Amino acid sequence: MFAKITTAALIGIDAIRIELEVDYSRAGMPAFTLVGLAEGAVKESKERVFSALKNSGYKLPPARITINLAPADVRKEGSSYDLPLALGLLAASGTIPVESIQNIFMSGELSLTGELKAINGSLPLTLKARNDNAGAVMVPKINAQEAAVVQEMPVYGLDNLAQAVRFLNGEINLAPVRFDIDTLWQRGSAFFVDFSEVKGQDNAKRAIEIAAAGAHNLLFIGPPGSGKTMLAQRIPTVLPRLSFEEALEVTKIYSVSGQLDPDQAMIVQRAFRSPHHTISDAGLIGGGHYPRPGEVSLAHRGVLFLDELPEFKKHVLEVLRQPLEDGEVTISRAAMSLRYPADFMLVAAMNPCPCGFLTHDQHPCICTPTQIQRYRYRISGPLLDRIDLHIEVPAVPYEELKKARSSMDSKEMSTNINRARQIQEKRYQKLPFLTNSQLSGKWLSEFCCLGQEEHAFLETAVQRLALSARAHTRILRLARTIADLEGVERINAAHLGEAINYRSLDRQEQMGL
Repeated sequence: MFAKITTAALIGIDAIRIELEVDYSRAGMPAFTLVGLAEGAVKESKERVFSALKNSGYKLPPARITINLAPADVRKEGSSYDLPLALGLLAASGTIPVESIQNIFMSGELSLTGELKAINGSLPLTLKARNDNAGAVMVPKINAQEAAVVQEMPVYGLDNLAQAVRFLNGEINLAPVRFDIDTLWQRGSAFFVDFSEVKGQDNAKRAIEIAAAGAHNLLFIGPPGSGKTMLAQRIPTVLPRLSFEEALEVTKIYSVSGQLDPDQAMIVQRAFRSPHHTISDAGLIGGGHYPRPGEVSLAHRGVLFLDELPEFKKHVLEVLRQPLEDGEVTISRAAMSLRYPADFMLVAAMNPCPCGFLTHDQHPCICTPTQIQRYRYRISGPLLDRIDLHIEVPAVPYEELKKARSSMDSKEMSTNINRARQIQEKRYQKLPFLTNSQLSGKWLSEFCCLGQEEHAFLETAVQRLALSARAHTRILRLARTIADLEGVERINAAHLGEAINYRSLDRQEQMGL
């Protein structure tokens, strides 16, 4: 007797179709063989499945059982093969009709009592089922809302193995799970923080407005307590809302990494990730023996905040170069090469010196020039070149602190940012990018066209500050965004001057600071 069940394996953030084939023969000595490049948790599924079958009231006659997971050259890992394996055994032994499991994608981990536990990657599984024109998807009930995000596919949430068997035998009826996306979007649009809570720091807010409008990277430099972290935490409140396709992409990343809250079927807010400076390069970029997305991928379409930037290990910071340029991470292993999306806005913060008070009006700095230089050299030039704005965040005077309300709130900033983004989307609608931060090559020359006066102004600044070619490109991109915020098409010297002003570390190095 033979049965075949369809499930899926996760490769990166996508799922590929897996056919679980069960050959159940009563001829010969009883045995159990599992083939198809199964890893540890999959091999252990035998004990879980047979205990779950027994405790659910299903006893299989002794037989020679061969399980094949096809294609055999794809590595299978995790516990999500328990449910398809159990139902495949029941179908091959005649307990449930073989026809009832045809064209159904299923996945789930079984407890020894037959209860179904949560799995990772139910959203990619359902997307694969939709692409393959499957008839339905069966997953644990706790994952059903996540899977039901794909509204074109009937999704059935199951509590236990016995319920799945009764459903396939036609003994009970189950209604497909419904997903209320409108309510989720409305609930996800609310934030509990606002820029109106930040007193003073108008220059920093202006820089954030520019950075968010053009998706530029940002570095805050200021003494302790000046509000660098507070400013960074509020950046997601002014970024444009995620589109449905972007939300799907982000949710897939959280789903495969096991970080999707069971009560949150879909990620609808832009992420804000703030890893500690002791993080490893694998934790930041992703990887491991069984590769998983890192912080840069979890911050996809959102904000990656690196507080105390010079305290991060130098080799950890250097691995940021590729995702900052390409918007994705490539993890290569002997058996595979995976790509994870990593299109994020980098926001970093640092003190101006080791003691932190170099730029403070009231606290004297106790650092020597050599200490300051060594501290700043922990961040390499190539990494700094990839950060568009270097913003000085001074200590806030008491006159600002005692004000009842700040001069600018998130709603006002968001309105300006959305208007600038719409200009960019219209301008780049036929190109493979949507924001000014991605301008390069011939597109930079076309959309950042300068007149003779502007060329002379920029040439003088580049020579005096000894700016690199990459820094020159960043200034043009910033100037383009500043012009978009003003609603003008042509970049002028004022836009260039403001953009250069946001390269404070370049100016300080030229002055010997």
